[in-house]
Amino acid sequence: MMLKANKGQVSYGESVGILLLETFTPFIPGDVGNATTYQFPVRFQRIEGFTFDKLLQKDPKMIDPILEAGHQLVKEGVKAITGDCGYLAMYQDQIADELNVPVFMSSLLQLPFMSSMLRKNEKIGIVCSHADYFEEDLLKNLGIKPSVSLCIEGMEDQVHFSQAAHEEKGQLDPKQIENEVVSVVQKMVKENPEVKMILLECSSLPPYAGSIQDAVGLPVFDYITMINYVHSTLVRKPYIGFM
Repeated sequence: MMLKANKGQVSYGESVGILLLETFTPFIPGDVGNATTYQFPVRFQRIEGFTFDKLLQKDPKMIDPILEAGHQLVKEGVKAITGDCGYLAMYQDQIADELNVPVFMSSLLQLPFMSSMLRKNEKIGIVCSHADYFEEDLLKNLGIKPSVSLCIEGMEDQVHFSQAAHEEKGQLDPKQIENEVVSVVQKMVKENPEVKMILLECSSLPPYAGSIQDAVGLPVFDYITMINYVHSTLVRKPYIGFM
């Protein structure tokens, strides 16, 4: 079988491209920004000048560098594109309309699927980076109906998480952050027993998903469950077994 090179592409075999904000924090295994998180190759692309603060400010001028970075990933051959912050949901439609590969910018895109598995009186608990900025427009941009019942808790008051993710001190203590996020989820579930699933909005929280599940015994969704799922649709393999 004859195979052809793609013009401008100098490497191959990366199914998912990941757009990264300009941040100053260690990305530990399990974080979206750590390549060892995945059982398959991914390609990272930094969005020049796009900081977390600019994201929270909803700076409309940032769409140009976002699209430029997205086009670069497509040029390098990725089959789908995601990001490293759930609040990138505000750009979902613009990026998806511009690029010719599937785009899934926010972990929040899993909400309709999760909601469909619950009873009408049950809720999804969302742990986000900063609850003050978790606005209705984020969900509206993703086409998520108001009927989806949510319980939202932010990590902005957790000292170690905030120093690493918001103040960007350039260092973090995984055990301390694990204790903080587990405590937040335990409090959420205790005060809201109707919460039957957890979604971690922030791309830095998946490393602690196992500890969260051990603590509350609920299904835990995050960026990595979404990325793994999309990858599984992009790179199908034959089944091998016997009868």
